[in-house]
Amino acid sequence: MSSARVDYIAPWWTYWLHNFPHINLRLQPIDNSFKPEDESYQQSLIFLGCVAAAGLGLNLLFLAIYLSCLCCARRDDEDPGDTKKKGSCCVTWSAVSAGLISCMAVGVGFYGNSETNDGVYQLTYSMYNANHTLGGVDSLVSTTMGSMQRGLHQHLARLDEIFATRGDYVQTLQFMQQMADSVIKQLLGLPDWMDAEVDLASVADKTADIEYYRWLTYLLVLILNLVICLLSCLGLAKQSRWLLTTMMVCGVLTLILSWASLGADLATAVGTSDFCVAPDRYLLSQTKGISAEILHYYVYCNQTLSNPFQKSLTVFQRSLTTMQIQIQGLLQFAVPLFPSAEGDLQGIQNLLNSSEASLHQLTALLDCRGLNKDYLDALVGVCYDGVEGLLYLSLFSMMAACSFCIMLCAIPRAWRQIAARERDYDDMDDEDPFNPRARRAGHAPNPAHPNMHSFCSYSSSMGSQSSLHPPAPPTALSNAPVAPDYMNQVALFGGNPRYENVPLIGRGSPPPSAYSQQYRNRYSPSMRATYLSMTEEQSRHFGNDFRA
Repeated sequence: MSSARVDYIAPWWTYWLHNFPHINLRLQPIDNSFKPEDESYQQSLIFLGCVAAAGLGLNLLFLAIYLSCLCCARRDDEDPGDTKKKGSCCVTWSAVSAGLISCMAVGVGFYGNSETNDGVYQLTYSMYNANHTLGGVDSLVSTTMGSMQRGLHQHLARLDEIFATRGDYVQTLQFMQQMADSVIKQLLGLPDWMDAEVDLASVADKTADIEYYRWLTYLLVLILNLVICLLSCLGLAKQSRWLLTTMMVCGVLTLILSWASLGADLATAVGTSDFCVAPDRYLLSQTKGISAEILHYYVYCNQTLSNPFQKSLTVFQRSLTTMQIQIQGLLQFAVPLFPSAEGDLQGIQNLLNSSEASLHQLTALLDCRGLNKDYLDALVGVCYDGVEGLLYLSLFSMMAACSFCIMLCAIPRAWRQIAARERDYDDMDDEDPFNPRARRAGHAPNPAHPNMHSFCSYSSSMGSQSSLHPPAPPTALSNAPVAPDYMNQVALFGGNPRYENVPLIGRGSPPPSAYSQQYRNRYSPSMRATYLSMTEEQSRHFGNDFRA
């Protein structure tokens, strides 16, 4: 098999992250080699989290300055209608931009979360496979040693009593005991993986548990971002002040959470990239309980490298072959003389056959290709999918922070517009038909105000001029108030000679002259022309109600 350096090539993004400045908390640059046990190296990763915390502080400071300026700002000299129109347009585009960025951020976050989960799953799967291989080696070694020490020893002890009268047979049994001791010695020379102080299954279990909670936490964060964005847009559309207030508080908390996740993802990605750039160097430095030669053999798995277990396995094979030859001779020559020895000789032969099968399995398990494949799969899962997913999660955190920053800038402006609109409604006369509150109240009649004729309602029901009712008698007119209510409104609002003589079509009162331009423009030229085209008879019928 080719070298692991050829099969595994670190991706470019790991080199990019590896070249990030590594600075400890005393602002001193340090070596960027992967040394998780070193305190200075740990501080360099914590420093990246502090950089994200500084970004959060600047972001909150910007929002505080913006909100302070917005609260202290005064109205410009522009037309209020134009100002409201521009402000509403600004809020709308800000909400649209925040919504689009938030949706894209959630999509990127889902992809990054899935990629990271796939990488960690491949890592744990490889660790379980490697642990199964190492456990199989230990099981075969312990089983073979047990059969040699106990089973073979019992058979040889009984045969020694049977062959007590034959010295040549006893000498053969002693030679077989020496071969068995040699096999046990070679098995003891194999590395005991339990002494490596690394339980891969336990590490894989802890890694899988941590990854599950990490994946679930990010999934909830992604859903929370989407829900807050949708509810904020709903609050802007419904102009709900309490909903906007709630979403503003949630937006601040989510903004803090986004910057915190950015710092954690960035520190984890940089630390993992430091390992991925030179994983062999770090693993070869971890030689507790295992020789560097064995680790070098499994890490590189090069055909030019000699198998460190080849000598022990060869001696094991030769010893078993020699013992089988001796058993075959005893079965052929000793059984006819000592029939009672056949059972023990057959038991030794079966034990040697099972030991030979264990030898073949042990040879396959100790070969570097299986463990090296698990090692490369773990590297690919961590350094490709894992680090790539962390980069996407970092991008999601930045996009989410940008989205909520825009949203937190737009919500106060929307709040201000809602408050201004309600203030305009409060300034209106409750009796005015243009007041939305009056329309919602159903225009309950006020007995304090006299009934006024409506030209439109009259003309719509008369059909033609010939169907006009005769004017009221003079006696009825003499009971009318001295000053009509309309004339009182003219005196109150200052009067306007251009519009105050134009009746409110379909209503019972003319438009107030003190209203803003948006209410004045509701009276189109066709409405005014309709009024001016009244016949003399219609004018006599309405009397002085619509005269200047």
